[in-house]
Amino acid sequence: MQRSVANSIIKLLSKSAAKGGGVRPHRGVGGAKGVDKSAARPLSALQLLAILAVIAWTLFLYMQFSVLSAAVEVVEVSREADSADPCRGRYIYVHDLPPRFNADIIRGCRKSEGHWGDICASLINAGLGRPLAEADGAAGWYGTHQFSLDLIFHNRMKQYACLTNDSAAAAAVFVPFYAGFDFARYHWGYDNATRDAASVDLAEWLMARPEWRRMSGRDHFLVAGRTGWDFRRSVNYGADWGNDLLAMPAGRNMSVLVLESTFRHSTDYPVPYPTYFHPRSDADVLRWQDTVRSRNRTWLMAFVGAPRPDVRMDIRVRDHVIAQCKAAISCGLLACARSPGSLQCHAPGDIMRLFRKASFCLQPPGDSYTRRSAFDSMLAGCIPVFFHGATAYKQYRWHLPEDHLGYSVYIPGDDVRRRNVSVEAVLRAIPPDTVERMREEVIKLIPRVLYADPRSSSRLETIKDAVDVAVEKVLDTVARIKNGEHVDSGRPITEDPPNMYVTTESRFLTKSAVSRIVMRLKQWILGHC
Repeated sequence: MQRSVANSIIKLLSKSAAKGGGVRPHRGVGGAKGVDKSAARPLSALQLLAILAVIAWTLFLYMQFSVLSAAVEVVEVSREADSADPCRGRYIYVHDLPPRFNADIIRGCRKSEGHWGDICASLINAGLGRPLAEADGAAGWYGTHQFSLDLIFHNRMKQYACLTNDSAAAAAVFVPFYAGFDFARYHWGYDNATRDAASVDLAEWLMARPEWRRMSGRDHFLVAGRTGWDFRRSVNYGADWGNDLLAMPAGRNMSVLVLESTFRHSTDYPVPYPTYFHPRSDADVLRWQDTVRSRNRTWLMAFVGAPRPDVRMDIRVRDHVIAQCKAAISCGLLACARSPGSLQCHAPGDIMRLFRKASFCLQPPGDSYTRRSAFDSMLAGCIPVFFHGATAYKQYRWHLPEDHLGYSVYIPGDDVRRRNVSVEAVLRAIPPDTVERMREEVIKLIPRVLYADPRSSSRLETIKDAVDVAVEKVLDTVARIKNGEHVDSGRPITEDPPNMYVTTESRFLTKSAVSRIVMRLKQWILGHC
């Protein structure tokens, strides 16, 4: 194309030279009467200069257009290259923390064996604990401690597909501090300065890093594998409970993944408790889903747990639930003693066998709003029954659907405490086809609430587990923060989803409501006779 333009310019110059070169054109024989006399006139110097100027501008514009076109092509190629990168926008940089913040903590756990020796025994197999017998032919079962998430998550992050050594290219930064284990080693018999020491030291180390200064830590995240209440001593019910990691400025800037949110700050995000099942492949997950889908459920409902008579009144419903379960022939009960060293509720095989036989699993709050048992029951394909909005509905918004009644049943704890509601009657009133639909929803949720085996030889291919979901949400959270959005980890604890109980009553409680009215009428008549 450049050559053709150059040839055109040369021809134009040749014609101009022929017209204005001072040579007088030879008139033909006899003359040409129709020829314009001005055509034979030589060009003036001004006209020639104008032609040269037009030619020069044409060349200039042409060259500029060529450069711009080339630049556009480069940009398009660059965009295609970016779109071909599966890690674009997903790169994570992992801080290489000094071992005192992670490895040394678990290495020294035997020194505090009297306080958390059961956790020490659970640190083998990358935090999964001791192997268990296969459940219904499914491999990947371990005696996993409910507070071992720090180590499990860290080992999973080591296998994350989009790690980078270039912190400037990272969309988020992972801080592998074992906050949950740090809580356990210093919680009993130590002063608050000792409990806070590692968190204070970590904050100083992080804030001295260039990665921190880029966004003041708002693109950082860590996992603290206990409830958020264990890391907010300054706003807790006891002045000697836990440390103040989440109340420190550094803790308030980072996204901290906990097992239960406190709703006191927008940066503590709840993730599921670890369960006993840690598959190594998609096939392991699919086989287990088929197994629980085909189970014959002989119990209407089941409960696993110990009484909690000493908890706060606003969540004190468990003893009433246990009493109703004991009184119902349709309820399977695995009652647990609260005495130290009791193993009644720490036998995974017994727990999972009971949950696999029940259609509904009762999940009242215990020491706090949430329970590991809720995730164990969903893993077994058992429909959870909640008695407080903060047990699941105001937690785990990354992992559980917003349509709460699609996979669970809600019975307000206040009504159970006042003996106004029969749990058995509520559950029996649910139509069988509705139960089947709810169970299928629970089974679909299984991958999102389990933690895959974190060792290097294993990786899920097409199925996303709890870590995959959490990392995606962290990256989304950081991206929104970079865009200037306000990101909140959860609703206030006093707020219930609108009309939840009304909806539950209208769907499930028609018969039981009538029975309750009749019973009260009989009691009134007998009382006035």
